Amino acid sequence: MKIVYGPKGSGKTKIIIENANSVLKDAKGYVIYITDTSRYSMDLKHPIRFLDVSGFSIQGVDGLRGFIKGIVAANGDNEYVFIDGIARIANKPLNELGSIFEAIEMLEKEYGVKFVLTVSSAKEDLPEFVLKHV
Repeated sequence: MKIVYGPKGSGKTKIIIENANSVLKDAKGYVIYITDTSRYSMDLKHPIRFLDVSGFSIQGVDGLRGFIKGIVAANGDNEYVFIDGIARIANKPLNELGSIFEAIEMLEKEYGVKFVLTVSSAKEDLPEFVLKHV
């Protein structure tokens, strides 16, 4: 798991979009980009599966965790999952997302999917369960 962190407006989305576009040339499986707006859909290369979750009515930590697990379970050929604004999507503070990070760690180990996430936080404010991936 890779974490792109920094305060709001520091360029995290640009970094994660560039990262998603760059892994395409070597990816053998699908690349998925999850966020809560359609604003950046045109910045991603066409083969990337773009998911704007704003229409999925994801409810909190349990809803987002289930959604992420469902994405991985739906297709064994998923190789990368990029999640832009995980705390914003869950509508919870970052320090309440420990169970989502545990689930992502399990998915990486069991299914070989690589995750890249953005979080709006200074490094010194990252919870331990996030900091270990920085």
